[in-house]
Amino acid sequence: MENLTANLYLLWPEFLLTGLAFVLLTVDFFLPPERKNSLALVAIVGLAAVAVFTVAFLRGQGEAEIYQGIILADRFSLFFKVAFLGLGILTVWSSADFVKRYLTHPGEYYAMVLFSILGMIVMASAGELLTAYIGLELLSFSLYILVSHARDNLKSNEAGTKYILLGAFASALLLYGISIVYGAVAQAGIQNPTTFAAIETYLRSSPLPATFLVGMALIIAGVGFKVAAVPFHMWTPDVYEGAPLPITAYLAVGSKAAAFALALRLFADAFMPAMDDWQMIMAILAAATMILGNLAAIAQRNIKRMLAYSSIGQVGYLLMGIAALSGAASNAMIFHLVGYGITNLGAFVAVIAFHNATGKEEIADFAGLGERNPFIAMALTVSLFSLAGLPIFAGFVTKFYLFAAAAQADLLWLVGVAVTASLISLYYYLMVIKTMYVDKSSETTPVPVTLATGGLLGLLTLGTVLIGVYPRPLVDAIQLATNAILP
Repeated sequence: MENLTANLYLLWPEFLLTGLAFVLLTVDFFLPPERKNSLALVAIVGLAAVAVFTVAFLRGQGEAEIYQGIILADRFSLFFKVAFLGLGILTVWSSADFVKRYLTHPGEYYAMVLFSILGMIVMASAGELLTAYIGLELLSFSLYILVSHARDNLKSNEAGTKYILLGAFASALLLYGISIVYGAVAQAGIQNPTTFAAIETYLRSSPLPATFLVGMALIIAGVGFKVAAVPFHMWTPDVYEGAPLPITAYLAVGSKAAAFALALRLFADAFMPAMDDWQMIMAILAAATMILGNLAAIAQRNIKRMLAYSSIGQVGYLLMGIAALSGAASNAMIFHLVGYGITNLGAFVAVIAFHNATGKEEIADFAGLGERNPFIAMALTVSLFSLAGLPIFAGFVTKFYLFAAAAQADLLWLVGVAVTASLISLYYYLMVIKTMYVDKSSETTPVPVTLATGGLLGLLTLGTVLIGVYPRPLVDAIQLATNAILP
């Protein structure tokens, strides 16, 4: 027992995050209504403190295993822990106005955000399939609650119901796939058969049976649902449209980042010896996701649905990193994931600012925004240009790295599909920009923006440009993280 718990102190960040969530839940019961808005500040300060503690405490620890490889404490998990805590800060910040207007118990909302972050951290740190599944379910159940948190909104309730039903089906596929993989590895007499290290040992030492391929396919399907890859994307537009706007933004970034962190470690640490068997499958999934996501976005008239299909297209680009799996591809994939996350949050926060002031979310409602609020229009334009991959913005340099990595892996045809998909995306992004700056609106009253939302929007816009102009510090940090799985 002493050996098993020797590294338990490495879980202090997770314990602190869990404690912070319970503090928010408890304090909410005792605060008078007029003081509950301060819970957002408590959550932000608490998350920042946990992030600083995590970096200071774990930076010099090196690589370690907890409970015989069930949880891995390395540079890869450290990078994503800090990234997810930062995402939590941005999510709480962007939710402040929504919570103030519509929720009577903000502590519940912020606690669910923190529990979902805990699930993401477990997914990024997992070195074993069942642990990854537990983290995924913690994330999923938290998101089910958050999506349907606007209880008086029929669309929110509908979105939550669809998400739960389809999510439960995907979880069943994933768990069934895990059971098949467990059976195959255990039958070979390998200890701890659900750990990634055991699966890799099995694939290197045994001929690949058809049953294992079925299990691997089911795991890919389950993870594919969580990232909204085609053909597992059906839930995305309806859930994005029905969820509260801050949660839509969180879904578009957080769930995908966590699922890709898990997928990257799973394919690099476990499935790498069978790369010849799954590489073409992932490449085809990437191509289909890029094409369908960007083509479907053209027909959308609701800004949330358009960004939903846009995010599906972005998933296709990220799947290129899995298909071309290597040290360079993993670096490029995480780089694009971070750049996409900051850019997409910027786009959603601009939409949140507009929606908070007007209550509207149709693309046509953005007509004349360039005159009614130049700051929001400028920030949304920067985000859309970055998502399209235009120079000086984050999307350009992250796509360049990703496409180059895919080309080095002899996937030139996939790069061609990706470039074509990016050109398609530029069309519907330009249509939104044209609506803001060219189309005339019958309303000429200025669109106000609160100081909190405006400050966050400015920060995200600055980050989008900064990554595009000077990506070196972020690239170096990512390099250190990926050395832990693909040296």
